[in-house]
Amino acid sequence: MRRENSKSLERRRARHDERGVALITTLLLLMLLTGLTLAMAWSSRSDMLVNGYYRNFRGSFYAADSGINVMRQAMIPLFLKGGAMYPTKFAVGTNPLPSPATETAVMALINGTYGSKSVTGNGTGPAAASWPGQYNGTLSFSLRSCTTDVPATPALCNPFPAKAKTVNYTYAYTITSVGTSKGTEKTTLVDSGLITFTATIPTPAKLSFAGYGMFIDQYNLCDGTTLVPGTITGPVFTNGSWNFGTGNYTFTDPLGQAGPTMGTSACPKGVTTPPANVTAQQGVALGQAKVQLPQNSFNQESAVLDGKGANPDGSARPQPTQSQLSNALRNISNTPYPSSGLVPPGVYLPYTPATKGSPATFNGGGIMISGNASVVLTPAANGTGQTYKITQGSTTTTITIDPASNTTVMSSGNTNLTISGVPHQFDPTAGTDLGYDTLLYVDGSITSLAGPGPGKPAIQDSTALTITAASNVTITGDILYKSEPVYGAPSNPASAQHPVDSLTGNDTGQALGIFTASGDIQMNVPTNSNLEIDASLATVSAGGTGGLINVGGTIGTLTIVGGRIQNDIKNIGANQRNVLFDKRFASGFAPPWFPSTGIAQGTTGASLNQPVVTRLQWLNRNSYF
Repeated sequence: MRRENSKSLERRRARHDERGVALITTLLLLMLLTGLTLAMAWSSRSDMLVNGYYRNFRGSFYAADSGINVMRQAMIPLFLKGGAMYPTKFAVGTNPLPSPATETAVMALINGTYGSKSVTGNGTGPAAASWPGQYNGTLSFSLRSCTTDVPATPALCNPFPAKAKTVNYTYAYTITSVGTSKGTEKTTLVDSGLITFTATIPTPAKLSFAGYGMFIDQYNLCDGTTLVPGTITGPVFTNGSWNFGTGNYTFTDPLGQAGPTMGTSACPKGVTTPPANVTAQQGVALGQAKVQLPQNSFNQESAVLDGKGANPDGSARPQPTQSQLSNALRNISNTPYPSSGLVPPGVYLPYTPATKGSPATFNGGGIMISGNASVVLTPAANGTGQTYKITQGSTTTTITIDPASNTTVMSSGNTNLTISGVPHQFDPTAGTDLGYDTLLYVDGSITSLAGPGPGKPAIQDSTALTITAASNVTITGDILYKSEPVYGAPSNPASAQHPVDSLTGNDTGQALGIFTASGDIQMNVPTNSNLEIDASLATVSAGGTGGLINVGGTIGTLTIVGGRIQNDIKNIGANQRNVLFDKRFASGFAPPWFPSTGIAQGTTGASLNQPVVTRLQWLNRNSYF
């Protein structure tokens, strides 16, 4: 009994000694869990910090990269048409690109408009913007090189070669963009490269004087003369001032003048408002810039020899020497134009004589007549050719030019010469064959120029012809197109049913120009006869005094279908005068080798190809706090 009691007591004592172990174990486990929790929290916080830093870093990078792309793309339109760097105007001998001051202004424009912006990305997360940020950018660029098609072009094209037709530009650019996001992180990117393009400079446009319904160079205000009443269609301009008398005047197209006032019954005081008898359907423009007159935009005599009449750069050639004429021209007897000394009256053509097995071949642009001559123009009976009947004293030479058979037939007395080919006009710069065109040049006066008779056609369909004399041209009868291109002419019976000067649709390329740089176009018809001239008439040159003048009886009604261009206003001696503008001439079409004047290059634009942007360096500087 005692032994059992003793064992029970020992067991109770042992159990009493183990009390508190569970608490310690629990505390140890709690400490372990707390440590693990802290470690996990610290690890999570570290990951969040790292991820936040990375997010903000990437946001600042994307912001900086967006800034570079935005500013680089904004540069390109500046070099395209309408852009700030597009050379809409330039002058002869100067660089068509803007000055460095313009470059500075462009940089200010880009930097001011695109140099600082907020940017956002479109992520897939719940936020509307996955990486909001902003950038501050700076653009700089300058002309690095400039070359042209002219050899030995100076550095940076300064001075610019006046004869350059193409220019190659290379600009160097640098864009520095600093991007920031929500945090303090910043990313600096630098993009450097080149912008290259080519500017093509067009040949200065020429203003053909055939584009005027009426042009008068010298017309002084209140000089005692007045315009003859009637209708004038097409653009009308004078480098002086218009003077109006009694009767009714109708101008269907713009009426302009360089003078500030017009002459009327109020003379000697000018007025700025047209009188009641003047109807200007498209308005009046006073005080306009004067139109430059041609020294001689084409050398018509030279054009007979080779069909060009100008140098490759577009400038007019000097008069051909007698030796040059001798090398190119021959008469019906195969006799060359005299190389020196007195040149007797005669008709010459630019042709190569026939050889064994080869016919004579036409080489140039037309017909050369030495001395004074009368000329009758007639459509050839075959329906395609144009005939010229040239009379000098007792000698008559007939030339029939037929583009359909590609032959030129020259006859005088019992002698006949058939030449293979017809006159052609050639582009003086490119040498391109512009097709069948004819120039008739008289180195004296044309004493009589007319068609075959009143109301009869004189100019064959498809014939484009300019008649030029070194002195006066006297028109003695109607000169009419076979197919009238303009309604309103008395020779066209259908005119009454159509608006005046509207085109008939009978456009076969027929065109007639009558031009003298140093004489007058005279009219000499019986008193009270009506006269119709289907041509653009020009008596104009720099410093010239030529005009349209009546040296015969009073004309009943004078009708000009084409235009009237002259240095000086002179007495046309007509009771009624109508000028019906050939509207085909409004779009650049004109009689061949007709006088024209260069439009200042300051109004002519160059064309640029699409700029090419080449990146040479892209630098990502280290991010920093």
